[in-house]
Amino acid sequence: MDTLLAGVTPAATALAGHGWDGPGPWILLFPLFWIVVVLLVVLVLRRAFRGRGWAGGRPDSPLAVLGRRYAEGAIDAEEYRSRRAVLTEDPRERRGGAE
Repeated sequence: MDTLLAGVTPAATALAGHGWDGPGPWILLFPLFWIVVVLLVVLVLRRAFRGRGWAGGRPDSPLAVLGRRYAEGAIDAEEYRSRRAVLTEDPRERRGGAE
């Protein structure tokens, strides 16, 4: 028996399956890790492009609708300026500063 195992190292014995029951449940961590990485990338991209769309502007935003109405001639320049001022002002300034 000693002559058969004379050149075999302990690592080779372990790799041959002696006393090894398989990878175990931790093998599930590898696909789970990549699923988490992909989900995080998707969430970061969604947050980065939320409200802007991929083209850089929402076509249904109030300012876009106002600009479209002005371009179509539905409102004049004075009404456009006054409505744009209301839409772009800071909401905290509308309260009159009383808090």
